[in-house]
Amino acid sequence: MSRDPLSLEKLISGLAGDDRAALLDRYRQIYGAEAPKRISRSLLVAAIAYRLQVQAYGGIKPSVRQALVSGSPRRRAPGSGTVLIREWHGQHHTVNVRSDGVEYRGQRFRSLSEVARLITGQRRSGPAFFGLKDAARA
Repeated sequence: MSRDPLSLEKLISGLAGDDRAALLDRYRQIYGAEAPKRISRSLLVAAIAYRLQVQAYGGIKPSVRQALVSGSPRRRAPGSGTVLIREWHGQHHTVNVRSDGVEYRGQRFRSLSEVARLITGQRRSGPAFFGLKDAARA
C-alpha cells in the first residue's frame, strides 16, 4: 500500500462509486473474511477506508487501544517526591508522595485513600479526593 496521501485519498473517495458487490469483494480481500451480513453500505465503506489507512500508515498504538476499550486513559500514579495539596473545609492539607507510600503531617500512610479518610472522616477514593482522577469515575 502506498503511503502517498493523494493516492490513498483518491482510492478511498473512489469507494463511494463502487457497487455493493465490489465493496464486499474489497472487504473480503483486505480483511480476509466475509463482511457481516447486514452491514450498511456506509459502514462497509468506512471499514474498508479504515483498513486502507491502517495498511498505509499503521494502526492504533496499544496504549490508545486500551484507553478506548476501557473508556478512560490509564493514569500514572504520582511519582516519589510529588507534593499534593488539597483544601478541605478551609484548611490546606499537604501530602508528600514517597516510594513507600505517602506522608501526611509527619506520618506515613500506605495510600492516599487512608489520608482522605483521615481528613474527611469518610471512606473516599484518595486519587479522586486529591484531584488525580475524575470524581465522577471514582
